[in-house]
Amino acid sequence: MRLRKKFRRHRGAGATALPNGAPFLRYTSSVATFYVENFGCRATQADGASLERQFTDRGLERATTPAEAQLVVLNTCTVTAAADHDARAAIRRIHRLNPNARIVVTGCYAQRAPEEIAALEGVSQVIGNSHKHQLADLSWQHSVISSQPEPNSFVPLDVLQPSGLGRRPEADGQPADIWVSDIFAHTQLLAAPVFDAPNERTRPNLKIQDGCNNRCSFCVIPYVRGRSRSLPEDRILAEVRALVSAGYQEVVLSGINLGRWGRDLKPQGLAAPRDLRLAASAHRPGFEDLLRRILAETTVPKLRISSVEPMDWSADLIALMASSPRIAKHAHVPLQSGSDALLRRMHRRYRPKHYVDRILRIRAAMPDAAIGADVMVGFPGESDAEFQATRSLVEALPFTYLHVFSYSPRPGTPAASLPGQVPDGVARERNRILREVASVKKHAFMQSFVGRSLAAITLHGAADAPDTEALTDNYLKLRLPGSHPPNRWLTALVTNVVNGTLLGAPVHP
Repeated sequence: MRLRKKFRRHRGAGATALPNGAPFLRYTSSVATFYVENFGCRATQADGASLERQFTDRGLERATTPAEAQLVVLNTCTVTAAADHDARAAIRRIHRLNPNARIVVTGCYAQRAPEEIAALEGVSQVIGNSHKHQLADLSWQHSVISSQPEPNSFVPLDVLQPSGLGRRPEADGQPADIWVSDIFAHTQLLAAPVFDAPNERTRPNLKIQDGCNNRCSFCVIPYVRGRSRSLPEDRILAEVRALVSAGYQEVVLSGINLGRWGRDLKPQGLAAPRDLRLAASAHRPGFEDLLRRILAETTVPKLRISSVEPMDWSADLIALMASSPRIAKHAHVPLQSGSDALLRRMHRRYRPKHYVDRILRIRAAMPDAAIGADVMVGFPGESDAEFQATRSLVEALPFTYLHVFSYSPRPGTPAASLPGQVPDGVARERNRILREVASVKKHAFMQSFVGRSLAAITLHGAADAPDTEALTDNYLKLRLPGSHPPNRWLTALVTNVVNGTLLGAPVHP
């Protein structure tokens, strides 16, 4: 527990004096501490930032490490078996280093397998995504932290009921509470800016959409995050304005299925749900409409768009990105496979020809844009011919980077029970091959900018460091000589490519 010193004027015995002779009374008050550790994707990290906001709004103080915290929240991922393993290892590590801490496990793994987590030694509570918006209240009400918040700050216990999953005992005999309910009935969306790394106050990432209505056969995300839901436009504009007022020079918009933003919102011009006469003429806000409003109604210097599914790269979105200097020239378009048959087994909603069309349109509109993709290898039944179809497509398209990952069966998904599970060794070799292809493409793309000038935002660097890290508008790492303040856009002349990083020098006007 951390102690906070406070000073008040003398009101009784025990006073000493300030240098000017004025009396004061010193006392210390306990301040409860928390620590949130995030695993997985940007959406999970954004949820973690919102959880931190919940705790700080209630007067708790963020600890520097989990070993120093009274309450440790593990915000988990479950997209692969490795993600589950990492969460369990973290629980064991934290319980060993800080046995008195209350460990609360939340996130996607908690939503998928709450009983499994509740049985682990040291776990005090399991709070799924269905109850994550109440996590600070739930974890506080069950805690033994002595310092109390302001009266009426918390939801009363009698209105909060655990799920029907029941409880599982901890090793010390205390109950591990489980708070999980139907995620598809969940309508909350946590939203708070998250940054690239702790203590790096640059490039805030704002999650504006959560959940997914697709049912890809390999993906567990819809079952742990629920239906697609959107942050309202006015809330997004308020968050962006606040970030701009705080001085941030780039804002990244993210979501689980970002291109679907707005499709669950009420159509504009529709007076009431029963007003069906206006339904045909009402306009439901789309992602492109949101971007235009942000550009028109805020002064954010740069917007960056995170991953958008292939069929949501409309001609309108591509044209808007290409025409606006305030939108970063960076398109991430998940591929998964270049095989038509494999995409069908994955239940993906596009075919290779559709994907190729979108990528070529993006490249034609933005010749210098970064274009990246997620690619999966080792999906059940993936034959040599199907893998070669993926490899050929990757080699033919103008990608500048790839995220290659091997299929991991997720319990409860249709693909987990498919025949023809690919041996790990085969999947690893296919992974290696695609990474090599991606490396060659990335190097060629970076090399094409030697001798040219690029806009870049400075990230971080110690005052006595020989150089400063930056990120270009088109998503390339850049190092600049000397120390430069973070969160500044500048123009740099690229001089070389070394170890996957551009080297450059600022161009002074």
